[in-house]
Amino acid sequence: MLWIKALHIVFVTSWFAGLFYLPRIFVNLAQEGAGPTTERLLLMARKLYRFMTLLAVPAVVFGLILAYLQYSGPEGMKLPGWLHAKMLFVVLAIGYHHACGSLLKKFERGVNSRGHVFYRWFNEVPVLILLAAVILVVVKPF
Repeated sequence: MLWIKALHIVFVTSWFAGLFYLPRIFVNLAQEGAGPTTERLLLMARKLYRFMTLLAVPAVVFGLILAYLQYSGPEGMKLPGWLHAKMLFVVLAIGYHHACGSLLKKFERGVNSRGHVFYRWFNEVPVLILLAAVILVVVKPF
C-alpha cells in the first residue's frame, strides 16, 4: 500500500505542477498579439496539456485504489466524511483540468475573449483546490 501511496503523491504533485503552470501560459497568451511568440506559447501549452492529462489519470487511479484498499471490507465500502469531501475536490480539479483544455482550444482558434487579469485569477483556483485536499487528508476534520 505504501508504494501505491507514494505513486499517488508523485502523480498528483506532477499533475498539479501542470495545473499551476498552464494558466500562466494563458496569461502570456492573453498579453501577446499574433506572432512567433504566440505560436511558441501555444505549442508549449498543447504539449503541457497532453502531459498533464497523462499524469492525471494515474493520480486518480492510484487514489481510488488507496481508498479501496483502506476502506473496503466484507460489508462494502465505508468512506469517512473527509474522504467524501476530498473526492469533491478531486472532481473540481478534473473539471478545472477540462476547463484549461477548453480555454486552450479557444486560444488555438484565436477566439479568446478574456484578458490577462482573468487568467491571473484563474491561475489561483488549483492552489485553493490543493490546499483544501491536503488539509482534508492530513487533518481529517470529519
